[in-house]
Order: sequence, then C-alpha cells, then structure tokens
Amino acid sequence: MKLPSPFFKLIVLAIGLSSPLSAADGDAKLPFVAEVESQPLLASIARLIEAMEYIGSPLPQSTIDELNRLSEIEDQEVVTQKVQQLLDPLCLAGVALQESGPPTVTAGKAPRELLEQGWRTFLVKVVNEPGHRTRLLIESPNAQPLPHAPADEVSSRWMQLSSFDGQPLKANLSGLELEYRIVQIYSRDPGPKQALLEFTVSNRAGDDGELIREWRFDDDTDGWRAMNQVDLAVSDGSLHVTSSGRDPFMGADVDARGGPLVLRFWAKSDVDGIGQLFWWTKDIPQPTGNRQTNFVIEPNREQLYEVPFHSESQLAGIRLDPLIKPGKIRIDWIDLYSAQRSENWAKLPIDFKCQAATPVTFRIIDSDGLPAFAKFEIKDDEGQVYPAQSKRLAPDFFFQRQIYRGDGETVSLPPGEYTIVCSRGPETIPETKTLTVGESPTELVYRVDRWIDPSLEGWWSGDHHIHAAGCLHYESPTLGVKPEDMIRHIMGEDLKVGCCLTWGPCFDFQKRFFTGEVAEQSRSPYTLRYDVEVSGFGSHASGHLNLLNLQEQIYPGGESKEHWPTLGLNTLRWAKEQGAVCGPAHSSLGLTRFVGRLPETDGMDGANSLPNYSIPIFDGIGANEFIVDVTHQVPGPDGKLVPAVDFISTMNTERVAEWNMWYHTLNCGFRVAASGETDFPCMSGDRVGIGRVYAQVDGELTFSKWVKSIGNGRSYVSDGTCHLLNFQAEVGNESARMGIDGSELKVASGDQVTFTVQAAARLDGAPDLPVELIVNGYPVDSATLKADGTETEITFETDFVESQWVAIRVFPQAHTNPIHIVVDGKPQRPVNASARWCLAGVEQCWKSKQNTYASEEQADAEAAYEHARRTYQELIEQSDQ
Repeated sequence: MKLPSPFFKLIVLAIGLSSPLSAADGDAKLPFVAEVESQPLLASIARLIEAMEYIGSPLPQSTIDELNRLSEIEDQEVVTQKVQQLLDPLCLAGVALQESGPPTVTAGKAPRELLEQGWRTFLVKVVNEPGHRTRLLIESPNAQPLPHAPADEVSSRWMQLSSFDGQPLKANLSGLELEYRIVQIYSRDPGPKQALLEFTVSNRAGDDGELIREWRFDDDTDGWRAMNQVDLAVSDGSLHVTSSGRDPFMGADVDARGGPLVLRFWAKSDVDGIGQLFWWTKDIPQPTGNRQTNFVIEPNREQLYEVPFHSESQLAGIRLDPLIKPGKIRIDWIDLYSAQRSENWAKLPIDFKCQAATPVTFRIIDSDGLPAFAKFEIKDDEGQVYPAQSKRLAPDFFFQRQIYRGDGETVSLPPGEYTIVCSRGPETIPETKTLTVGESPTELVYRVDRWIDPSLEGWWSGDHHIHAAGCLHYESPTLGVKPEDMIRHIMGEDLKVGCCLTWGPCFDFQKRFFTGEVAEQSRSPYTLRYDVEVSGFGSHASGHLNLLNLQEQIYPGGESKEHWPTLGLNTLRWAKEQGAVCGPAHSSLGLTRFVGRLPETDGMDGANSLPNYSIPIFDGIGANEFIVDVTHQVPGPDGKLVPAVDFISTMNTERVAEWNMWYHTLNCGFRVAASGETDFPCMSGDRVGIGRVYAQVDGELTFSKWVKSIGNGRSYVSDGTCHLLNFQAEVGNESARMGIDGSELKVASGDQVTFTVQAAARLDGAPDLPVELIVNGYPVDSATLKADGTETEITFETDFVESQWVAIRVFPQAHTNPIHIVVDGKPQRPVNASARWCLAGVEQCWKSKQNTYASEEQADAEAAYEHARRTYQELIEQSDQ
C-alpha cells in the first residue's frame, strides 16, 4: 500500500469481541455483528473516511470505493457484514463493551509496526451491544508524559497515544452496535517495545463514576462564560473562542468532589503558546496562583488536550485560559474526569516493532564562519512538532516547540517532508528550510544571517533573570534542569550572558551549582552564572529581588531558604556588603491596578502614559518595596555607603508600569539603572532572552565587567528587535556616555547639548518607529527610524537651564539608561509631582505589605518606611524652593 504521508501509516485497531484473550492468542477470529441499520452505519463510515483523510491517513482507495458502493445495497445484513469484511482483516486488537463492568479484550493479526519519533494511525472497531452513548477511552501507562515522571518510569514511558475524537467525528459513541474510531500512536524509541493498552467506556455524567461533567456545544456554550478578553460563540457543534488580548480566559461552575482530576478537551488553535487551567473550591471561591497548571498549545492542529490537576476540597469551578495572545481556538467538546480510576478497565499487553528513524545532522555556521548553536522548530506537513513535546526531557524542554542543537549534533526524524524554521536569537534573520528525510542519514546546513551584531562594538547581550527549576520546569524525574542544559539555550539564542537564579522550587538541589564564579559549562563568550532570586521565601511577598554577583548564596543563620529576612532591605544589606548587584524582579507586578490618582496632576500624563500619576495598589511581587529601598544607602564591601538597589528590571512585564516607576525615581534624583530580564520560564517559557540588557564593557567580556556595567547603567534594554548603541551627549569638546564617570555631562546654563545614538530595528513589515529624546520622563524631540534592519545615526539638539536626566526611547521595544546633564554644577532639582507620587506610593505600599513582615522585623520595617517618607518629604520641600 502506498502511504500518502510518511508519518502516518494506517494499521487498524479493532475493538469489539466477545471473550477476553491474551496478546499471545493472536489467532482468535474477530466476531461479526450480524446486522445493524444501514443508514446510520454508512453515515458513520462516511465520517470515518473524511476523518482519516483529514488527518493525513486515508484508507486505501480500493477500500473507500467498495465502502461507497454499499449504499447501493438494500440488504442491511449484507451491508453490515461487508463493512466488517473490508476492515476486520486489518484489525490489531478487539474489545466488546458490556452493560456494566470492564469490557473484554483480545488481539488481532494486523502488523504491529510503529516508527521512532513518528506517528501511526489506527482504526478502532467498537462492538457496542449495550448501546452506550458515552466516550470510549483508550489509555496506556506507557503513554504517560515524561515531564514530572518518576525517574524509574522514564524508560517505560516511550509511547504517546491520542484518540481522534474531533470533527467530523463525535466525541461520544453513537449507540450503534458497530462503530469505528481512530487512535494515533507515537514511539519515542526504536526497536522492540511492549505496551499495555487499557480500554473502558465512560459512565454518564452525574453517575458515581469517573466522568464528572461533560460540555457539548450543539445549542449553546453549555455553562461556559466569557470572563476576560474573550468572545464565545457556538456554531456547527463547537465552541469558538476569540481572544482580544494577552490575558483571555473563560470559566464554568462545577460541583464535584475534590481529589485528582483531569480536564480533557478537543481543540484546534490558530496560535501557539502556553495555556493555563485555574480552579476554585467551595471554601476558597476564586482562582489563586497556587491552584493552576499549564499545558502546551499546538497551533493549526486538531488535538486532544489532557490537563491533570488536584483540587484539595470540593470543586466549585474551573477557569480555562486557552490562549495567551490574540487569536482563535475552536473547542469541540470538554470533559471533566476524576483521575481515580474505576475497576472497569480491560488490559491488553501488546508487542510492537518500532522502526528506527533517520539521523539528521545539523551543520551550523555563524556569520563569522565558526560553528555555532542555533534554534530549530521542526514540523511535518500535518503540523506535528518534532521531537514530540510530551516525550522530551532536558536538554529539550517539553514546553517549547523548538529544540537547540550545536554544529555536528543530531535529531532523529522519520522519513518524510519537513519544514524547519532556523534562527539564532533576535539579532538574526530567521530562515525557513524544507528538508526531505529518507532512509539514509542526511544533513541540514544553516548559515546564520545576522542583521546586527552589537557585540562587535562591545555591547554584550544578557538576561539577568532565568531559571533552571520551577514554573514550567518539571520537578521529576530531575529537580529542574542542569547547567549544561541552560547553557545550550543561552548559546542557541546568542545570549552572551545568562544569570540563572536559584529560587524557591528545588532550591536545595539547584544551590549546588552556585560557585561564586561563572559556571564551568560556559563557553567564551557565552557566560552562565548561578545566583539567587528571593522568591518563594524570605522577603518575596514585598517584591522579589534579583541578587547578582553574590560571593555567598545563603543568608547567614541557616543552610537553605527558611530563615531569610522578610524585609527586602535586610536582604539587600547582606547582599550589598558582599558586592552584589541588586534590583527587583518583574517590576510591574503590583503596579498595574490603582487606588487613586495624585491630586493636581490632571493633564500631566506624558505620551504612552509615561509618566503617569495613578497610584498603584502595591499588592504584587514586583517593584513594590523598591519605592522604599531606593531611598536607602547601605554599607558596601569596603564599608562605604552604596545605594541599596542598583537597577529596576524591565522588558518582561507591562512596560508602562515598569518605566513609570523608573521615571519617577529618576525624577527624585535616584540614579538607578534599568536592566532587562525574561524570568524564564515563569513570565514566559518561549525562550531565554525575550527581555535583554546590552551592557558595554571594555576589552574582553567577563561577568564581573558585565555586571558592573549593569549596576553603573552602561547599558540599554531591549526586546532584541531594536538597538540603541553608543548613546552620548556632547557640548563643545566635552562628552559623556552612559555608565562612565557617573554618566554626567557638565554644562553651563543655556548650553546647547548634542545627543547622538546609533539606532537600528527590524520588525515585520519594516514600520516607521518614533525614536524619542526623553528629558525627565517626557519626550522633547523625536525622529523616525525605519525598522528594516538598517543602522542609522540619529542626532538631537536641545539646551538646558537646569540639571536633568536624558535618555533615548523607542516605545515599547528599547530604552537607554540616562545621561545626567549637570548645569552650573548644581544637582538635579526633584520634580515635585514625582516626589509626591513616590511618597503616596510609600504609604500605599505600607498598607499592602506591613503584614508580610515578620514580627521580629516590624521595627526594622517601620524604620525603613519612615526613612523613605522623610526622604520624599525633603525632596518635595526641595522641589518647592
């Protein structure tokens, strides 16, 4: 038989026999159903033919022709028997459904052939004498996901199994005595393998069984309601969900017992990403951060999603976040099951022979001609991603579509046609290649095409906030991933520096990789260093802290994380004493909802609401206590006072809130820098380096020089699509650059200062971007940059009569750190409205955070906040002079 697709070979799995047999009893003859009504039978066969064609595994044309001719036969008995004569010879196994209890199971004679890294499609024959109208369930312990698997089960979880229950098929059985279904099986490994297939039919919803609730969309949304940034519509038996933003979700009320549960649904999305499931209970009637789980969204592909979760008490409702960006998803049906299995499962051991896939070797040449690492997203013509995400362990991350490979490394692929998107971070131009894989080993050659390389001018990219454990990472079979896995991702994204921060999850395992130096897995210039994020312990409730360049990673008084201070400033005192470079993480969290607006500021908001004077609620884990800590100085390594915080994190949360906090503190005279982060894989699991900082160093790149430049503000932040190189200010023969000599340019009142920057951006469609000259938070001039990848020198001129800070901004893609223009030797006068905004922020932060501080630190906290109040009050008074 000629196969239409190399990835899907039709082998048929029949379900429908009268007596239980073992797999060894393969000579058993499958029983016939004597007679069923022809019209519904042939209608179901027509849907089956359409479904097999849709998934790329059509039945043999000769079989289709004979099945189509059955409509000309009037004798129902002849039609029924002819259907079985055409399909039964291909059957692999059989099960007969019973009125109650487990079905019976036997083995058939079809070839038991699978393909390493490939999918094979099977038919399912259902003999359904009792007329069940619920779902046929097929599972296997060998098909359980690898992420979160116990270490001793990794080798046995070699299979992936998915029943095809989407359109044009119906999710539930029709009730006909004879029916055929579809299941698809994937093999991770080559060679002989044994699987255990398990079969049952679900109970009716509401019965005391595994099925708790089923949602069908023949008439309406069946209880689902739009909750945020979504529109719900029903047509053709499906729920159509349209997302209008980046936080869309919908919900449904449920009344069910607690315990282990699994939500199953059949869907097709037009965008990829990470979906989320939240739930709430009778006693806590709203979703919370610790009652949520994630799942990977596959674009443009019909798929069964299975999302396990555990409700600690009586379940009251679920919230589904099916998309994380604007887009559409079609959901055919949703079922909620208890994961506590009944005894009504029949088991069939079966032996498979798995043909080895073909090795593909990557040849990767960077623009300088040297071998490199790169990112590859591999799909077949059915949209399947390779390797299968549910069967990935590090260094390939199951929550990503791409893999990272170095020159000379390989991936195994079944024979067929593939589309491969190749790239090496945002400074390169992605290239889409097609690859034909046959039976013989082959190569994929990728020559990296860069549109910009800031490192040639001494600007080195970095992400100061990535993780090897927690969030999307698994905690079994290993406690997160290892340095050799993280460096691969750093190199594949051409991220020169990655700060891997140990935090709450897997803390005691991950802390072993801290050395106080760069990790031994670093490969110059690619630098990996382990440090700490105070998150999930200590002072995390008042705002997470990134602690970079630590010499000791454990706060004195213990060996782990339970004894750390609850006041962030106390943590900062310890970190700064050892020379650390510090700042808050994911800054906008807690700053995007508001309790009011600063009086007498109407009409003062700037472009893009920067700055703005809405007072945040300070109820999150971002730059919250930062508004207090930025006013403090603490002893450094030599005992001299240094700022308690060096930077504010940007580029990975809501941009206006991040930059607004930064602008107001700069306007108060605090020379805090901006740095760029991703918080991978928590804020995003797409890739490391989504948020970046480009720090300039003199000579060879070292971590100590790079992190010093972060603290000094000798850097710009970017999402990688826009670059602002060599920002400088000049007057006469004098010039100033960011992060050098205090970033200061001394001028006389009325002097005209010239600002220059080498700007470049590359975005789809090459739009025109405004490049703005920002003075004390407001744009005073702008120029246009075409985002076609061309580097352009942009010049601004403006005069000054008082000291102010100046920066370059391309909203929301990039921002330089400031240069401070010092007029007539006088310090910058505080901006009154910004000082009043910060004072109001301190008061609100105290209301929100006071109870998060331990009783033994309450006095310290009160003193820290009182110092901030006095500082801002003094700044207000200075601004009025």
